[in-house]
Amino acid sequence: MADFADIIDQKQMKEHMQNALRTGKVSHAYIISGENGSGKEYIAKIFAKALQCEHKENKNGYEEACNECHSCVQALSDNHPDIITITHEKPGSIGVDDIREKLRDDVVIRPYESNYKIYIIPEGEKMTPAAQNALLKTLEEPPAYIVIIILTNNINAFLPTITSRCIVLPMKPVQDDSIKKYLMEECHVVDYKAMLCASFARGNVGKALALASNSSFDELKNGTIELVSKLQNLEIHDMMDRVHELLASSEENEKSAKKGIDMHALEDFMDVLLFLFRDMLVFKATDEVEHLIFSDKLSYIRDVTQKCTYDGINRIINDMEIARNRINSNVNIDLALELMLLGIKENL
Repeated sequence: MADFADIIDQKQMKEHMQNALRTGKVSHAYIISGENGSGKEYIAKIFAKALQCEHKENKNGYEEACNECHSCVQALSDNHPDIITITHEKPGSIGVDDIREKLRDDVVIRPYESNYKIYIIPEGEKMTPAAQNALLKTLEEPPAYIVIIILTNNINAFLPTITSRCIVLPMKPVQDDSIKKYLMEECHVVDYKAMLCASFARGNVGKALALASNSSFDELKNGTIELVSKLQNLEIHDMMDRVHELLASSEENEKSAKKGIDMHALEDFMDVLLFLFRDMLVFKATDEVEHLIFSDKLSYIRDVTQKCTYDGINRIINDMEIARNRINSNVNIDLALELMLLGIKENL
């Protein structure tokens, strides 16, 4: 039963929602913006449940839903008649008919049981301009009882007339230490893996949870580090064969793949390399294990740092940043990776 106390960090967003709950000054429309997996829907449902609760109570300094009244029971089972999630038939867009039929024409009906009628719109960035204009008519003259919560990973996808009529609440990156603590205490992830997942998640709790439970990520991490350890004995065609094997796209990822490469795996591959060589810099400077992300690879890190210079490791990191920029600029991926791996081999 998730409550405000369970939301990791997001201090400003929690303060805004808590103030609305305590004062009753609830806006008719909010936009919660943040990366996929950052917890937008999780927070929206906690807020919606608390707004509809019949017996709110102060717990741990938060105004929280009681989780026991009839309204809370319905909300917790995703079966509340006055908390409505807007779905859409086309996976790539939310059309004008979706907004007209499921929201604009529905808002005239008063709440069935509660003080508010709450509409949650996931993937709000997929609303077409026509759908946004249909929504705008409701935002311009909203009934007093409605609350619209739009979730998006791209705030720039909205017309200015939409954003100007909503309270925009951006998700902030969660601190690595907060994610690590959550993974260890709530998900029972071992400390070194929790640190690794937190570092790779870049403040995204959902991504950290996915990495912690994803065996293929462990395989990619270990395979990438093994590739680096064997570079000196590999010709370029052998290097690329191994890279393609590591980054091979599955059928379900085929739409986002380029030349058989899973782009999500490629991003993780580049991150593994970057964090590995940053670990080497840290260890070379301090000779301490405490701050290493790949503490389980200490033996290899120690061997490399005994042979490599600071300048050599810095050149490798610079080559990786160049490769990442080339890939993001749609330069030939294989060529970018070849040049990067040759640079790593030369400086190891």
